[in-house]
Amino acid sequence: MHKLFKQSTILFIAMALVTTTFGSVAMAQSQYRDHERTGEKMAVDAVLLRPAGLLATALGSLVFLVSVPFSALGGNTKEAYEEMVKKPARYTFKRQLGDF
Repeated sequence: MHKLFKQSTILFIAMALVTTTFGSVAMAQSQYRDHERTGEKMAVDAVLLRPAGLLATALGSLVFLVSVPFSALGGNTKEAYEEMVKKPARYTFKRQLGDF
């Protein structure tokens, strides 16, 4: 029981960190759009944001799989897939390096 509680706590903290990171990035993107890609932006993107995006995609996929029965009952499976899997994957793999 103690081990399960520890693992659940670690998973919750990781999900909270990823969610907070993406919320902050999304808010910064909506308030300030600078299309100039510099070496510094590319480095930050490659070292911090892409790995965070990969983690968010993996965690979002896992959460989506767990939530499929509930979203199917609610009739919003496509929306859940879009928000939990496609958006993080698009952010991680489709945009140009350093383009926020």
